[in-house]
Amino acid sequence: MSRENLIKVENLSKHFAVGKNQVLKAVDDITFNIKKGETFGLVGESGCGKTTAGRAIVGLHDATLGKVYYEDKDVHSLKRKEKLEFKKKAQIIFQDPYASLDPRMTIGDIIGEGMDVHFNYSKKEKTEIISDLLETVGLNREHNSRFAHELSGGQRQRIGIARALAVKPDFIMCDEPISALDVSIQAQIVNLLIDLQRDMGLTYLFISHDLSMVKHISDRVGVMYLGSIVEQASNNELYDNPLHPYTQALMSAIPEPDPETEDTKETIKLTGEVPSPINTPSGCKFRTRCRYAMDICKEVRPEIREVKEDHFVACHLYNED
Repeated sequence: MSRENLIKVENLSKHFAVGKNQVLKAVDDITFNIKKGETFGLVGESGCGKTTAGRAIVGLHDATLGKVYYEDKDVHSLKRKEKLEFKKKAQIIFQDPYASLDPRMTIGDIIGEGMDVHFNYSKKEKTEIISDLLETVGLNREHNSRFAHELSGGQRQRIGIARALAVKPDFIMCDEPISALDVSIQAQIVNLLIDLQRDMGLTYLFISHDLSMVKHISDRVGVMYLGSIVEQASNNELYDNPLHPYTQALMSAIPEPDPETEDTKETIKLTGEVPSPINTPSGCKFRTRCRYAMDICKEVRPEIREVKEDHFVACHLYNED
């Protein structure tokens, strides 16, 4: 039985004016859905627009074009009361646990700040809930009165997770939540997110450039390049059968745990630099780095289309007409 969509992103674009008569197309006409209770992974190189897309989805950026629907309501057209309710349902775990926590506030105040906005708890109720949340994310009740600078990076990110959970959200945008952490801590945080999703029925948008972690946590994955989604499929399908030349190159760069397999596998090396998002190539944005580039790639931008069941790709190699 298929799950209902919680988030629907339709032809979303986010452009920024830079300099005189120049436009940076950080997000350029992307469409995808996130189903209730699933994790949708958004991957790509740094600067591809995945964080900007996530911020537009949760309303931190206004959309230049397109729509974002949360439970069939347009996020960018909500009235004041509806917007407040949406902010409670949709929370964010930020990338940098050092910059996202106010150093002047205690951990209890940081976690409780959103609770003061959305709920009317007594002081005793609030303290008890915060203590329970600290234990839920693997910390102690004693952390309540401490400050962020007294904690490690992994502990700070657990505080960021507890802050997001404090208002009882349905959807969490995880903006590269492990990239600033030690490798030894990254798996702990990802496994915590998986456990929380199972126990609380949460829905995630998981943004990362770490393909191994995205494979571990995601149900479906979208691959972004220069502001556009070039491929989208279920986790297993995308990793076992990547179709877009860019996705194939990304997958070939994932290290294999077996040294013999790592030594013998083919690694696809991309040539050239990533083009500027201010002045993208005509036609297919990836053609300047693609080993399969054809004449049509210079002229026509490929539309993303379903080439197999639930497997979408934007590439002229798979166009039937």
